[in-house]
Amino acid sequence: MRAYKNLQEFIEILEKEGELWRIEEEVSAELEITEITDRICKLSGPALFFEKVKGFQIPVVTNLFGSFRRLCLAFGVKSIDELAERLLDFLEIKQAEGLLEKLRFIPKLLQAKNLFPKLVSKAPCQEIVLKGEKVDLFKLPILKCWPKDGGPFITLPCVITKDPETGIRNVGMYRMQVFSSNETGMHWQIHKVGAKHYRKAERLGKKLPVAVAIGPDPAVIYSATAPLPEEIDEFLLASFLRGKPVELVKCLTVPLEVPAESQIVLEGYVEPFERRLEGPFGDHTGYYTPPDYYPVFKVNCITMRKEAIYPATIVGKPPMEDCYLGKLTERLFLPLIKKILPEVVDINLPWEGVFHNLALVSIDKQYPGQAFKVASALWGLGQLMFTKIIVVFDKEVNVQNLSEALFYLCGNVDPERDLMIVKGPLDALDHASLYPAFGSKMCIDATKKWKEEGYLREWPEETVMSPEVKKRVDELWKRLKLEEKLKKSNSRG
Repeated sequence: MRAYKNLQEFIEILEKEGELWRIEEEVSAELEITEITDRICKLSGPALFFEKVKGFQIPVVTNLFGSFRRLCLAFGVKSIDELAERLLDFLEIKQAEGLLEKLRFIPKLLQAKNLFPKLVSKAPCQEIVLKGEKVDLFKLPILKCWPKDGGPFITLPCVITKDPETGIRNVGMYRMQVFSSNETGMHWQIHKVGAKHYRKAERLGKKLPVAVAIGPDPAVIYSATAPLPEEIDEFLLASFLRGKPVELVKCLTVPLEVPAESQIVLEGYVEPFERRLEGPFGDHTGYYTPPDYYPVFKVNCITMRKEAIYPATIVGKPPMEDCYLGKLTERLFLPLIKKILPEVVDINLPWEGVFHNLALVSIDKQYPGQAFKVASALWGLGQLMFTKIIVVFDKEVNVQNLSEALFYLCGNVDPERDLMIVKGPLDALDHASLYPAFGSKMCIDATKKWKEEGYLREWPEETVMSPEVKKRVDELWKRLKLEEKLKKSNSRG
């Protein structure tokens, strides 16, 4: 694992590895950066560093995490799977029960102790301080991404709050529409922890302190998106992912701490019982999220580095940068899911399902009805509750291969027998449900059916060549050189 001191170090490595291109032409933060980035994303291209943004002194960087190679570079690993097993150990630190279990976890706890965030007294993110009338969000190159967006949106913020009753910290990523020079929306969907903190503050009749870190190091940025249990501090996860404690500094005007190496920090409060119409916003679903009323964040202080960089992400129809971040989460948290549900073999959240619309799951089937049991359990695991369609396959099916998965889905399913429809919470961005954030979800059992499941015939045998013939043809295949001939034929057009 690698600990980047700041975003500048990560950008330097990306450029050295050919994973970042500089754009020297002047471009507009309104729509143009989005269109350029969108085209690059669709071509599986590099991160982009816009040196000259029209009307602003601060450069913009986009698509930092838009490939698996850049994700591996972000954490200093050869593959994402390297991180997954380590993450399982990290999360299990919190699960020890009883004296013997606690003794067994002592080495892990000692390791974790060395990763707790570290408080520093001086920080680069506070080299420039703007308070009072000097606070002006319009001096930041905040992007307007799509033509019908309600305005410019901060799209990669690490939003920091604390539970007003317990003091437990949360770091989440919620889009923020700029309303004025010192006000933004705070898009806290009802299921998010930040929204929970805000509701508690409202019940207490208090304003909620909020700090927004823009452009900390890559591990912190990712951790703000991770579906962690509420009691686990995202800064602790970031410290684990980078193999070194995150350095924090106290804010100047609110009782919170922020990553010391951030590019820009917004400090302020969200007032109780104040809402403002936010949106529309061109979202990762590929559709505009309609306007709705959300809390208002009032900025009373902006701090920043002298040579600040403004990072942004563009969301829209896949593939986009967030597709890779979603895949990272899928791979990192699969071992934890398998720990809870041992029958699960693999999970694929296809890009086309925009994370929460479709999950393909393979299981080691041991008893009738197990597919429905697994789907029900998955809907009970954190943000997987938003998954609209879960398709369950036998363990032999490679759910990462969409062509293979669709073959078995179409061949193994009888709609009357193999569909289970339930009602429950849905992602607030789901525009198809009858009601906002609530509607129906479906499990499709695409496993082979047993007699106990109502299948009274013999399940047909698949057409597979015998191993003896395959072995004989393997040797013959080399001599025939058919693949080489085919490549030559295709190259001639």
